Amino acid sequence: MKIALAQFNPTVGDFAGNSARILDLACQAKQRGAELAVFSELCLCGYLPQDLLERPAFLERNRTELACLAKRISLPAIVGYAGRAQDSTGKPAANNAALIADGRVVFEQSKMLLPTYDVFDESRYFQPAKSQHVFPFGGEQLGITICEDIWNDKNFWAKRLYECDPVAELVGKGATLLLNISASPYTIDKRNLRRAMLQSLARSHRRPIVYVNQVGGNDSLVFDGSSVALTADGPVAAQARIFEEDLVLFDTATGRGDVRTQPEDELEVAYYALVCGTHDYVCKCGFRQVLVGLSGGIDSAVVAAIAAAAVGPENVLGVAMPGPYSSEGSLRDARQLAQNLGIQFLVLPIEEVFGSYRRTLQHVFEGRPEDVTEENLQARIRGNFLMALSNKFGSLVLSTGNKSEMAVGYCTLYGDMAGGLAVISDVPKTMVYELAGLINRRANGREVIPASTLTKPPSAELRPNQTDQDTLPPYDVLDRILKAYIEGVRSPQEIADHYGFSLELVREVALRVDHNEYKRKQAPPGLKITSRAFSVGRPFPIAQKFVP
Repeated sequence: MKIALAQFNPTVGDFAGNSARILDLACQAKQRGAELAVFSELCLCGYLPQDLLERPAFLERNRTELACLAKRISLPAIVGYAGRAQDSTGKPAANNAALIADGRVVFEQSKMLLPTYDVFDESRYFQPAKSQHVFPFGGEQLGITICEDIWNDKNFWAKRLYECDPVAELVGKGATLLLNISASPYTIDKRNLRRAMLQSLARSHRRPIVYVNQVGGNDSLVFDGSSVALTADGPVAAQARIFEEDLVLFDTATGRGDVRTQPEDELEVAYYALVCGTHDYVCKCGFRQVLVGLSGGIDSAVVAAIAAAAVGPENVLGVAMPGPYSSEGSLRDARQLAQNLGIQFLVLPIEEVFGSYRRTLQHVFEGRPEDVTEENLQARIRGNFLMALSNKFGSLVLSTGNKSEMAVGYCTLYGDMAGGLAVISDVPKTMVYELAGLINRRANGREVIPASTLTKPPSAELRPNQTDQDTLPPYDVLDRILKAYIEGVRSPQEIADHYGFSLELVREVALRVDHNEYKRKQAPPGLKITSRAFSVGRPFPIAQKFVP
């Protein structure tokens, strides 16, 4: 049987658009000789609809659109949608895979394993399947699973999260071909883990596997696609592209299929994720143009480069807002970056407005030395300028704070944190430098980010001779502490022992992370690319007194 792995980019709630894309890909698959098309998890309504699933009208639209799709589709297909749970108690919805053929739904399978970790909270919405069933089709016994259902193999995981194993149940019931429709978000190195897990499943059960993943960005999550088909002994027989819609075929009889090349460098993959996530967030939210405050520093340079790649340089406006402590070199670097990227460039000095603030507050602040208050005023003036431009011209502001700064609160509420999307809020500072180097290398010898931006000490330039390291440890030290504390959930003592850092330093960093949760709760949504991001998947209390 020839199977089409139909990897596409749905938008949550866009039933008409998603259905049209499913019909088009099914038509293409049929023209190429496919006998079955397989789409991704909840592709009809888009993943993840969150509390839209609590609206009866949303669930009803899923059902009516599926019925309409079944009548119109030109090829048998497996489609993910939010269906009605069959139980008399529990949640009203089920996360379903429907096999549609001959104008109707001929088989359905609900998702059994509902994840409640990281960004997932599916038990909030769905009733799990009680059992798995095979279905005869095209000379095969189909074993259809949905995303998490395949992430519980006892031969792969040292400690499983669930008692039951849907794949083992299906194989026990005679499944000859395992299919999984998925919406598995990208994180760094997850592609390798996913492939190793799928290969283990194929070899353990001696069954070929067809895995179809969602692609594209929805809010903070970015889906890499990377749909794949494996033969029973584990080798890749078909492979779709990353971060692009794709249609690849796999022939179960020959064990052969279309194989697209994928980049091996994970830094390059992370760059593609950020570009894809930025593009889809901007476009799916109805914007065409974006604004980036250009300080002349590394963070804003990388965000501007990502924005230009995502929406086109003609749709990016870089705004330099020099203040009393800004260097001539920073303004020069910002202007040079804009020229290199081919984006629009605007200069709005803040010194006059800052002076007005100081004069207005002079009497109230009399007798008190200047401190972080005056620094934050400058950042908030810049935030106001950007939001004014956004309001007037209908452009989306991209904030430029990195994960290291966001972690320890080295950022200003309503200032540099202002915006509609935090592009690099899950990118540590050391990785920002790596991305800058990659962006320049991709330009084939042409300098995009100025060399001086890469080499000068990072500084907010909010007071004379300021550098980040006046307030923070060196970033190569800070980022190792943060990764261990946030992503590894290690204690300060464990981190200090492992790296040889002083316990006092590590504990100070940990406390800064915990005490600045109130800032991050007010930050714009950020694109998630690490195993644990601040914007989603890390609920943490603000008013708490635990000392790590």
